[in-house]
Amino acid sequence: MKFDILTAEVGSTTTVLSCFAGIGSRPELLAQGEHYTTIDEGDVTIGIDRAIKSIEKKIGENIEWNKLLVSSSAAGGLKMTVHGLVYDMTVKAAREAALGAGAIVNLATAGKISEETIEEVKRISPKLILLSGGVDSGESETAIHNAMIFAKSDVDVPFVYAGNSAITSKIEKIFKDGGKIITVTQNVYPKVDLLNVEPVRKIIQDVFSKHIIHGPGMIKLEGKVGDKIIPTPAAVMKAVEILQKEMGDSIVIDIGGATTDIDSVTSGSPDIQKILISPEPFSKRTVEGDLGVFVNAPNVVENFGWIKEKFHDYDTLLKELTPYPQDQKTEDFMIAMAEACAIESMIRHAGERRYLYGPSGRVEVAEGKDLTAVLNIFGTGGVLSRSKESMKILDKVRNLGQRYPMALLPPKEAALYIDSNYIFAACGLISQLDEESAKKLLLKDVKRVG
Repeated sequence: MKFDILTAEVGSTTTVLSCFAGIGSRPELLAQGEHYTTIDEGDVTIGIDRAIKSIEKKIGENIEWNKLLVSSSAAGGLKMTVHGLVYDMTVKAAREAALGAGAIVNLATAGKISEETIEEVKRISPKLILLSGGVDSGESETAIHNAMIFAKSDVDVPFVYAGNSAITSKIEKIFKDGGKIITVTQNVYPKVDLLNVEPVRKIIQDVFSKHIIHGPGMIKLEGKVGDKIIPTPAAVMKAVEILQKEMGDSIVIDIGGATTDIDSVTSGSPDIQKILISPEPFSKRTVEGDLGVFVNAPNVVENFGWIKEKFHDYDTLLKELTPYPQDQKTEDFMIAMAEACAIESMIRHAGERRYLYGPSGRVEVAEGKDLTAVLNIFGTGGVLSRSKESMKILDKVRNLGQRYPMALLPPKEAALYIDSNYIFAACGLISQLDEESAKKLLLKDVKRVG
């Protein structure tokens, strides 16, 4: 059987393949297969081949495809460090751009870096480094200093510069003279209180695709892929943006084995906008590197005591845990961890209202992402897409505002949906070629559960 598109989502825990036909007219999902991601075997393509065999076994014949599209979060995903001028301004803006591009930001520094910073960067071993700093035609000394320190260092990764545009040529020359790979783009914070994250996000994804090997063995796929390989979180974000256009302001909770991501696409409510003390991106992603239901399961159990109280044999359950629960008790254990991940990650993602006191008395302000105008909450990831308890987990998230009245959380009236076929990332990939087909697939896929 021949398909129009085969998508491969190579995750930290599992690799999921989806087969699509009718692209450009009546798109439909016809088959899926999955396997453990084979990082430990030194080649992620082994897992892809096994997932293909599982599809062929299901349908009883060999498969072919016109285009292969791949996203990856294997081998730690897109690890980055970010370096800017002022933390609440250029550093924050650069961090938002990096996260929105699908990265995991392991270090963010403000001001001039030192040799100690270089040592910390080397310890982290990022796959990409983003430099920002200064509004356009503003302060330039810090960005030039940081560029010179990195250029003469033995840090050998691609760099992206998204700072003061008045010194772009100088920054580019410094890095090239140092023998480094450098890509320059528009300033992520061109003037006070203005974020410009989209150009930087696109550049980060391009650099990821051109220069970074996406897990052991992934380089083999590059000649076979029908479009650029992108980080899986970026593909999911694209799917959320498509859904927002069709259904209104939306949030996706994506619970994985290693991380829990929240993607929100909303400008918030007009009332909150009036009291915001700093700008937020329309599309925002946060990634919680300590919250996951497989790789990070021990951390979740340790930090949420109620799980230990509910499962007294948690030590045994952790030892026997696999990405695919083998019995009801293990599944219940994973669902409990998923609930903890969903609630905690949403609290971290949301902004809050607070009071400032000055000569004129008390003033109410808001800071962070405003989710109060969200109409839809979507659940994806293996647990939320496939568990019968998804609605209960999402409903607890929807009602968090009652427990945290000062937090800018979604309203209790928000509708609840699941990614019923686990194809958000796949649709994000397809949108690179045909956004209309991706939209049709998404609207057919989402299932209302509350």
